Amino acid sequence: MPKVTLDIENVKPFITEEEIRGLEPEVKALNEELDRGTGPGSDFLGWLHLPSSITEESIKEIEQCAEEIKNTSDVFISIGIGGSYLGAKATVEFAGHSFFNELPGEKTKAPRVYFAGQNISSDYLSDLLDVIEDKRVSINVISKSGTTLEPALAFRIFKDLLEKRWGKKEARKRIFVTTDREKGTLKRASDVEGYKTFVIPDDVGGRYSVLTPVGLLPIAAAGIDIRELIEGARAFERLTSTPEVPSNPSYLYAAVRNLLYRKGKSIEILSSFHPSLHYVSEWWKQLSGESEGKEGKGIYPASVDLTTDLHSMGQWIQEGSRVIFETFMVVGNSTRDVKIPFVENDDGGLNYIAGKTLDYVNDRAYRGTAMAHKDGGVPNMTIKIADRSPGALGELFYFFERAIAMSGRLLGVNPFDQPGVEAYKRNMFKLLGRPVKKGKR
Repeated sequence: MPKVTLDIENVKPFITEEEIRGLEPEVKALNEELDRGTGPGSDFLGWLHLPSSITEESIKEIEQCAEEIKNTSDVFISIGIGGSYLGAKATVEFAGHSFFNELPGEKTKAPRVYFAGQNISSDYLSDLLDVIEDKRVSINVISKSGTTLEPALAFRIFKDLLEKRWGKKEARKRIFVTTDREKGTLKRASDVEGYKTFVIPDDVGGRYSVLTPVGLLPIAAAGIDIRELIEGARAFERLTSTPEVPSNPSYLYAAVRNLLYRKGKSIEILSSFHPSLHYVSEWWKQLSGESEGKEGKGIYPASVDLTTDLHSMGQWIQEGSRVIFETFMVVGNSTRDVKIPFVENDDGGLNYIAGKTLDYVNDRAYRGTAMAHKDGGVPNMTIKIADRSPGALGELFYFFERAIAMSGRLLGVNPFDQPGVEAYKRNMFKLLGRPVKKGKR
């Protein structure tokens, strides 16, 4: 049985079964393009069969490197931006402990894991440098080109720190590089310095790269079972290989969201009922936003953390502009249960739920919210995740990857490029005064 399922009951007042069936011929034709490796963005379809193509040799190499990091380091810093950090961050948050970095090392049996290179903030980097002072540090810089500004700056700062603290020879052993197979600044530096290097596949874009060494090395260094994560993705690769919409949850999700978009629902809110899903939502926002937002089209991806945001954004969702639809993410079983105690004087009047678990209350909050939002004119569907295991998350990653690829194709855009991302860079580098290379303007 899959650990990730999709419930579309609360969209049925807004779209019909006939409308979903009407999209099936288009979905089947687009699925055939994906399988044949044709259509827009066909050079970046390596993610499609990535789970089943990961070799035992590759897994062992990552696991051995992670063990080396655990044995020699108190702190592991993953340096990257966008898809180069969000998948790993989401996994550590979801499949790990909520306060992982505050636990003593003997409990985690792994170094503390921090992320850098996802912003250009002096305070953030300075604060992180304070935290790692006098700690044994290893770093993993992740960039295909090596010239993306945010991680390139962070790498320069941490490389300088390591070399000053331990000398160049020891620093080389603490620097791990994930980059292009043959070219780029980082690849050249790795060849010269002798850094341990992992490859970013040419045919896998950053936002689809969590199941490459981009995500797998930081995840393994955090002590999370990458084999279970991969196996979950493999299970969903098999499950979603059918072009039949009703039996393919990824394509059903893609069909529903596109039908709602065609009815004027241009904003999707991903609403999670578990704090551990916060960075899964952030990963999803990049995946969907960067894949679909182009050519004046696209479903705008937003997210809220519930029940927290029901006391703020809940008002807007319930009664604001009706241009939205909602996808809930709920976790079936938390890692641990917390029961509500019985109190003699019943301060607060909560004895009616004494003996129940917090998960029980959270589930009723979700159900009540879904009903209220549907009644308020917000179509909603629910992704149910069985538990917080790496396997369940592997299924969820692949569920979204296949769904967003199909959804982008249904929108009529190339879901694997991101031309708009370059616009700010051109202006930024011009304002910074970057020298223009000979032969280029």
